[in-house]
Amino acid sequence: MQRRKPDEAAGESHARPIPDILSQIRDSYAELRPAERRVADAVLADVTFSVDASNAEIARRADVSEPTVTRFCRAIGCDGVRDFKLKLAQSVVVGRLYLSPVAPSEPNGNGSPLWNVVFGEARNALSAVERSIDPKDVIAAADMVANAHQVVVFGLGGSSTALAQETQNRLFRYGVVVSAHSDPYVMKMVASTLKPNDLVIAISGTGRTKEVVEATVLAKHYRAKAIAITAPDTDLAEAADLALTVDVPEYQDVLKPTASRYAFLAIIDLVSTAVGYRLEPDARETLRRIKYTVLNHRKGKVLEPLGD
Repeated sequence: MQRRKPDEAAGESHARPIPDILSQIRDSYAELRPAERRVADAVLADVTFSVDASNAEIARRADVSEPTVTRFCRAIGCDGVRDFKLKLAQSVVVGRLYLSPVAPSEPNGNGSPLWNVVFGEARNALSAVERSIDPKDVIAAADMVANAHQVVVFGLGGSSTALAQETQNRLFRYGVVVSAHSDPYVMKMVASTLKPNDLVIAISGTGRTKEVVEATVLAKHYRAKAIAITAPDTDLAEAADLALTVDVPEYQDVLKPTASRYAFLAIIDLVSTAVGYRLEPDARETLRRIKYTVLNHRKGKVLEPLGD
């Protein structure tokens, strides 16, 4: 019997991660010889050139010999120049936007480009929601929430985790039994406990987050209903009974926080407000109890944020 290689024994379904060769260059920089550092400087100064350049061209750009380029490649953990070029090309595909700074937009009246970038993108995101979301779908989503025995919210990653928590924060104050989950294993375990009168609200900016899609599909297997707040024409949108989708192209400046969270937060506010109207007068009484408790806990005004 032929013995399997260790990588095969671990399972062919698990692909090896792509090494981040740019980080390896920077992390190894202090350990390189002076001539090898010149190669590193040349590569980092123009990564796109280095991907397409020959060994000789990189050597000329760095003012070193060709064998030095080969030694540099091996010093940073590559098998040779060919292996280095392959890994470098993969790094460029993943992070080209992060390698080339984008010129900021023109400053507005107060002299700061930040206002145009942040406020402009926020307005664009909200406008996209107004154009994309059908009010009838919002009402349908509110009916699903109001009629559910319990609501579980799934969101994974930075923005979606925060949005899942915000959905819980918005709905519990109307008396909805709701919980938010962002751990992928917990999401699957919770999904396996759901019943036909339960509801999942799944949130994903890309609609391709595997763990969220799988948990939603599992919940559907146990006959729970599902609402997706996500991008259009995605796996998550297809898995849900009702998809509230919006496409918000991201601004080229990677230093600016993603604008799509404004869009998804607006959708969450639309649905939760519709739920409040749908559950009146019980929702109003629950809100009154919360405000009464908050004002007894600390001084404040009736129209301050509820339970900040």
